[in-house]
Amino acid sequence: MSTKTLPLVEQFQFGLDAPICLTWELTYACNLSCRHCLSSSGRRDPRELTTAECKAVLDELERMQVFYVNIGGGEPTVRPDFWELVDYATEHHVGVKFSTNGVKITPAVARQLAASDYVDVQISLDGATAEVNDAVRGPGSHATALRAMANLADAGFAGFKISVVCTRQNIGQLDEFKALADRFGAELRLTRLRPSGRGADVWDELHPTAEQQRELYDWLVARGEQVLTGDSFFHLAAFGSALPGLNLCGAGRVVCLIDPVGDVYACPFAIHDNFLAGNVRAPGGFARLWRTSELFTELRQPQGGGACTSCSAYDACRGGCMAAKFFTGLPLDGPDPECVKGHGEQALLAAATAAANGGASAPRPSGDHSHRTSPRPRDGGPVPVTIGRRPPDRACDENPLAGFAPDGPLATSR
Repeated sequence: MSTKTLPLVEQFQFGLDAPICLTWELTYACNLSCRHCLSSSGRRDPRELTTAECKAVLDELERMQVFYVNIGGGEPTVRPDFWELVDYATEHHVGVKFSTNGVKITPAVARQLAASDYVDVQISLDGATAEVNDAVRGPGSHATALRAMANLADAGFAGFKISVVCTRQNIGQLDEFKALADRFGAELRLTRLRPSGRGADVWDELHPTAEQQRELYDWLVARGEQVLTGDSFFHLAAFGSALPGLNLCGAGRVVCLIDPVGDVYACPFAIHDNFLAGNVRAPGGFARLWRTSELFTELRQPQGGGACTSCSAYDACRGGCMAAKFFTGLPLDGPDPECVKGHGEQALLAAATAAANGGASAPRPSGDHSHRTSPRPRDGGPVPVTIGRRPPDRACDENPLAGFAPDGPLATSR
């Protein structure tokens, strides 16, 4: 059967000529040190793509007819050429949606953004109150995000996104998040916590309980038409009907990640050598990797569901999230660790028992760019931040906010 005659989601399984959800982390530099950061961001990597290399990638995306790119980090706006790259992308017919903690969204920047038809903004907020948010994202981050939202609203930027990673601590604030979005004329976007980056160390503490997953599902069923979720919660479809959004793991099929040094991964939440397709600096660039890499070709083949295929809910949840399984030590053809039927709990217990008896432990995420003066804490405590005024010892230790005052002008302007 030709894939053109299949339903849209079924076609996605076999991959597309170009990604429809391309995430590009421009830098690992960040003024915050969020406990669940999927890329363990903090320090800039001195190997990150240059301005010219970034523009070459954008030229390639234009040729591939990629209609938008989701730019993140780190905190992308601290990169000195950020606004130049945004302008270059939009001038070359590649729309931009960028995620930010809001630190550089001043009134002037908000007015510039509101004047563009091809730029969307996503403000990260993980607590409707400062108490909940700042425990995860750092002191003052709630106030910074709300100030950015107010600046965007005052500038007439309608429909910007408020992006919330759902945690055990904020599930009870869903109505408050929605009210906040309504207050600023924004859209609410809920995403799933994955055990990626620093999130691997706090996943046991932060991921929602089984009862909270049901609470989240019921809330989305009632209010989901007004809330964006992407492919975050398709594992919850096993509770009943499918939720709005892509109910399919799109890794390597319609989704991928370009990291700051040009490495291309199958999924933004699977930063590990097992899911590395190659680097955009290699001959053929991004297009060759997307269309012919061995990894992406394999991911686009029909996937076996393993033991999950015997479950009555398999057609609804399709086995869940690849990254969540991998970084909790579960097989990719096994159940999602948050399987709503309880199979994930059993699998996690079996994996922990095997590891205690000398078996393999859960894989560690690749790369750690955290600001810290001591090894990453294993107790789930906060990662110490070492941003200061002294000259950097190395390029990757440079202060990403050098020359910038939160209430003052941008160090570079558009």
